[in-house]
Amino acid sequence: MSQPVSKNIFWHHGKLDAQTREEKLKQKGAVVWLTGLSASGKSTVAREVELALVSNGINAYVLDGDNIRHGLNNNLGFSPADRTENIRRIGEVSKLFCESNVVAITAFISPYKADRDLVRKLVPEGRFFEILCDTPIDICEQRDPKGLYKKAKAGEIKEFTGISAPYEAPEKAELVLKTGTETLEESTRRVLNLLAEKGII
Repeated sequence: MSQPVSKNIFWHHGKLDAQTREEKLKQKGAVVWLTGLSASGKSTVAREVELALVSNGINAYVLDGDNIRHGLNNNLGFSPADRTENIRRIGEVSKLFCESNVVAITAFISPYKADRDLVRKLVPEGRFFEILCDTPIDICEQRDPKGLYKKAKAGEIKEFTGISAPYEAPEKAELVLKTGTETLEESTRRVLNLLAEKGII
């Protein structure tokens, strides 16, 4: 983990420890990290899981890749270095959400294993769930709601994951969703079941 550039800064501790916060809020924080190719269903599943959790009184929030690039990360492109910084920043934000007892659900391609592993290390053990939206690239191309694959193949988009940039699939994901064949309801239920099995909800 990199160290802050500034030296004259100090960590300030609050009056609540993690256990007390959980007892008072009656909720555990977690990071549900959805990864996969563009158009693999990450955002769709994330939004459905968020709706299900909030409908049951559980504070959850989606951090979506495109949305984050409109604000927090609007100065980043898609070079390998920028992709790494993109995930580093959202990893730190996810950590804060988790510490504040929110279930943070992220929907980022996050193509590099090393970047995802660094985020996992930021979050307490048992609170990070890497979920692969495993959709074959040909199905992603057929969906292509933004027309990105077509543009990438035409050379209009450089460093596009799956076409001109690599994607390193998780080797030991907590869950693999077959988002190319299973229904949205099935994928959502499987994520919720995982969170229940792990004692998050």
